[in-house]
Amino acid sequence: MASTKTSIYSALIANLLIAITKFIAGGITNSGAMLAEGVHSVVDTVNELLLLLGISRSKKPADASHPFGYGKELYFWSFIVSILIFGLGGGISIYEGINHIQHPESLERPTINYIVLGLSILFEGTSLVIATKQFNQARGETAWWEAIVKSKDPSTFLVLFEDAAAVAGLFIVLICTALNHKYDLPYLDGVASILVGLVLVLVSAILARESRSLLMGEGISAETRKNICRLVEQDAAVKKTMHILSTYQSPEEILLMLIISFKNELNTVELNDAIDRIRATVKVEYKLVRFVIIQPETEQHHQNFME
Repeated sequence: MASTKTSIYSALIANLLIAITKFIAGGITNSGAMLAEGVHSVVDTVNELLLLLGISRSKKPADASHPFGYGKELYFWSFIVSILIFGLGGGISIYEGINHIQHPESLERPTINYIVLGLSILFEGTSLVIATKQFNQARGETAWWEAIVKSKDPSTFLVLFEDAAAVAGLFIVLICTALNHKYDLPYLDGVASILVGLVLVLVSAILARESRSLLMGEGISAETRKNICRLVEQDAAVKKTMHILSTYQSPEEILLMLIISFKNELNTVELNDAIDRIRATVKVEYKLVRFVIIQPETEQHHQNFME
């Protein structure tokens, strides 16, 4: 989580400075695309603050009203971030783009735009490199998209996607500004703003999908379920693992429920000892499993329930 905060703080500082610069440049040069980029940077700055808030609140200890802790706060705020990217970032950029196409205005003092865009690409690119390095450390040998889908820490790929969208948007604005300047095509300013907005809408849709899955209670992988099942059934007291239910409470906490059929000859003391033994074994093998609930159940009862 410390490495995740590093990428968030770097993105926060970069976006805050870039947003101020873009608004000043957009006002001087009368560039709608630059103003749209300024809005984009403001939204990204707010997003980083919300992610830090989510990380902080997710660390709150469990209490009477939240016995399993506040880990899902991170998933909630990550989902809010994806909505902000869509509504404020993408929506405002597209609106401004349409407005500037309908009422095109000539570009003034474009050199300022080039300087700001160059510096912004440098700063955003640096932030993207940091986020990419942090994500590569987390994913290991796993393929990029697979790592994003499997990741239980949305703050890692949120910053990565934000920075990638920012860099892509800057290059779009740079190309359209250059064409506008060379061929005197003021409507390209609006086109650039719309394209930036569409990039943000696409990114927000991907982020919302992943954050929603975690917020709704995403569980452990099929491979991990098989390994836990095999681990449990190695215990001499177990006949069969009937079912495994799980959910990520946070990127570092898993709630696990095991429905197990134990051997009929066990007395109460032996059954309780077996439950304690299995719980301890699972926790030793899987460090992220914070809570293990074990429910004894006969195979016949489980079969009747399923029917």
